[in-house]
Amino acid sequence: MTAIAPNLSLVVVAGFLIATGVYLLLERALTRLLLGIVLASNGVATLYLVVSGPAKGAPFVGSRPAEEMSDPLPQAMVLTAIVIALASVAFVLSLAYRQWRITGSDDVPDDAEDELIKRLAERDEVSSTYDPDTQSTTEADEEDATA
Repeated sequence: MTAIAPNLSLVVVAGFLIATGVYLLLERALTRLLLGIVLASNGVATLYLVVSGPAKGAPFVGSRPAEEMSDPLPQAMVLTAIVIALASVAFVLSLAYRQWRITGSDDVPDDAEDELIKRLAERDEVSSTYDPDTQSTTEADEEDATA
């Protein structure tokens, strides 16, 4: 049985779609995040179909020998990936719409608590919720080891 090489152009297209999708997923704008989800999910679906091998006959039991049938698992996984991508797109679309209605922009703002921690770190101070009386787990483990 000879191994059949995958179509190189489809592998390159899948890699490009996934790479572009991941790049867009790292952006702060929700519309770019939305496009990143769509591109990455299409790239993964293309990759599933590429790695599933060449097209063969329909997988109906008893209609032909098993070697001449396509494997239905990659097709089922692509359908599942499409459903998950659709749900993710709907969720991010609702977040983007809500953010646009509230702020007039789709950019995700910085968190107020993150800004506070950043300022405290620049001044080398601790937060008001920090409890210096508690021991860290490593200090407690060291004391148990010496006792």
